[in-house]
Amino acid sequence: MSKGTVKFYDDYKGYGFIKDAESSKEYFVHSTGIKDSIRENDSVTFDLQEGRKGLNAVNVKLA
Repeated sequence: MSKGTVKFYDDYKGYGFIKDAESSKEYFVHSTGIKDSIRENDSVTFDLQEGRKGLNAVNVKLA
């Protein structure tokens, strides 16, 4: 499980980006991979899964 911060999330469109706390890399997150309600600047934990265009954040939960 990785830790990070929600950099951007659009509830209406159902996607956003999470910045990894250790590597500072950004990962795409889709509403289908979110377990808790998230907003920008929330601290979260997440897993990574290979998607169509690279790694995606899944199992996203508030930290």
